[in-house]
Amino acid sequence: MLSAILNFVNLGIEGYANTYYAAGVKSMTMSWKNFFFVSFDPTSFVSIDKPPLGFWIQALSAKLFGFSGWSILLPEALAGVISVAVIYYIVKRSFGSTAGLISALCLAVTPVFVAVSRNNTCDNLLVLTLLLASWALSIAAEKGKLKYLLISLAVVGIGFNIKMLQAYMVIPAIYISYLFSTAVSMKKRLTHLIMGTVVLLVVSFSWAIVVDLIPAASRPYVGSSTNNSEIELIIGHNGLERLGIGSSSTTTLPTGENNFGSGMEGGTPPTGSRQQMEGGATPTGSGQGGQAPGGTANGGGSSSMGGSEPSSITRLFFNNSLSDQIIWLFPLAIFGFIAAAIKEKLKIALDNRRKSDLILWSMWLVPAFVYFSFTTGLFHPYYLTMLAPPIAALVGIGVVAMWELYKEGGWKSWILPGALIVDGLVQLLILSYYYETSSIAKILMIILSLLCFISSILLIIVNLKKNGNTKLKKILVVTALIGLLITPTVWSATTMFYTMSGTFPSAGLSLISSASKGNSNTTTSTSNSKLIEFLTSHKTTEKYILVTSSTSGDAADIIIKTGESVMTWGFFGTDNAITLAQFQELVSKGEVRYVMVGGQGGGSSNDIMTWAAKVGTIVPESEWKDATDTTKTTDTASTAISNEKSTDAKSEQVGGFGGENSGQLYDLKAYADSIAQK
Repeated sequence: MLSAILNFVNLGIEGYANTYYAAGVKSMTMSWKNFFFVSFDPTSFVSIDKPPLGFWIQALSAKLFGFSGWSILLPEALAGVISVAVIYYIVKRSFGSTAGLISALCLAVTPVFVAVSRNNTCDNLLVLTLLLASWALSIAAEKGKLKYLLISLAVVGIGFNIKMLQAYMVIPAIYISYLFSTAVSMKKRLTHLIMGTVVLLVVSFSWAIVVDLIPAASRPYVGSSTNNSEIELIIGHNGLERLGIGSSSTTTLPTGENNFGSGMEGGTPPTGSRQQMEGGATPTGSGQGGQAPGGTANGGGSSSMGGSEPSSITRLFFNNSLSDQIIWLFPLAIFGFIAAAIKEKLKIALDNRRKSDLILWSMWLVPAFVYFSFTTGLFHPYYLTMLAPPIAALVGIGVVAMWELYKEGGWKSWILPGALIVDGLVQLLILSYYYETSSIAKILMIILSLLCFISSILLIIVNLKKNGNTKLKKILVVTALIGLLITPTVWSATTMFYTMSGTFPSAGLSLISSASKGNSNTTTSTSNSKLIEFLTSHKTTEKYILVTSSTSGDAADIIIKTGESVMTWGFFGTDNAITLAQFQELVSKGEVRYVMVGGQGGGSSNDIMTWAAKVGTIVPESEWKDATDTTKTTDTASTAISNEKSTDAKSEQVGGFGGENSGQLYDLKAYADSIAQK
């Protein structure tokens, strides 16, 4: 019930959330071809740079309920609620209903989990998929049944078709848990894992291979790939780049005086070059949610690229865009694992399902934590929702284990009060980042101190006096837990009242701070209304109502509002989707008329844009540009991209992203007519 409230209440304030994905879903509802290839535009010119399954589900929801912001967000919100129910069942199955209930509660109130449940990025659809895979694996490890292992790895393969390699973050947990189980012989386990790996790879790559086998002329260009291949996209942009290894032509930012405006998947990242944002120096300026405490970006979608934060084992505890989204209960999960390992006398041989599940959750948590702590690759803060299930599960399992050890007495009885105090101190640390800017943070610090620390101290006193009053001890533990859950619950609840960034969804006090300053994470809808009116009124037989190099900015908005096709060359405007000769042929056929050079994603240095500016007729701004242009988001903290020049000749664009509609509209009709007369 709590999860449903946090995920669904006032969901409509998010609008279309990530407009890049929303435009793609709109296009997918218009034809089966668009649907299968996850085309960004209605004419299947270029695809979204993600696998299909999550967007298939959104498109089906849009067809069932009608295309709207609510209908495309519904699957994610529902996936969040179901995930809470699934984790309850998995934990309850091995550790009892109390552990399951605590785990479900912790997952339901994790800020990043709630934020992603209210966005169309598909990450919580992946989380639900991986939880179902974990459920099957738990049965497989307990019984040594091949079919459950195959189901588990097949479901992970399905997850791969939601977020590609991100799904494989749970692979170490699955393989280690099954390998060291004892239900069947080692030889059988190895054989089973080999067979499971085949199933995993077949399911994972099935769609990508089918797409690559289809002639390029019969499908969209694979967005954000370097060679029009889904396999290359998996390895490159959605693979090695996420690890900070290698780069492609899509990883550099166009230069020039440029803003992101309403581009970048519907949100506005902080200032700094794209190279900085994807693993270099930390972007400057405040983030989506307004200026954070301490002068750094924190919460509210503040930093667009988590890999830009300084990498270390303490990265997720720093005053940055990551810590307040996930780390609230992490210390309790670590202590919980230790206590459960002690209680279960954990050894390499996993001879019961409690031990297998304990390894499953810990091996999900540790590799993911290490990745998010040290990677300099491309990842957004909302990817941290991948940490939410193992943290929640280990808290539920661990609290019950620590309680049992506390009742037994001895040195193990000190783990529970110690864990509560350490977790409380970490929460105070995160809240301290907001101390100077938020009265709510101060109130939460007081509540936390009263409920958690006082209760923990009393637990210590009771333990020293060897008081046998079990009811009193339970009351103190429950009170301390409530104290630790209040702050993440408040963080999560902010999403019900304040709009998040569509691109970088996150919860927290920065959303309140931004709103109090008159800023908003929503995009002004009237910024290109005159442009849309002009284009639709002048459209005759053209196949594309507009050409602009990037899917960011005007392109997504036009598709959402009109259903007309906009030609772009990928999310970053650097895809080799069409040659100049091919483009000229489209112009001569009358399929293309208007070209936006510069402005939101309309880079002007590639040969097509240079040619269009040379032969086209400038359309007076008075005819298509709003008198008061507001194409940027109203989050004034994100007003410009640094003018750092790229050494990559492919990215030397003028205008680039944003520019508050600073682009110039060109009409190519006169040129097309002159060609026709020859």
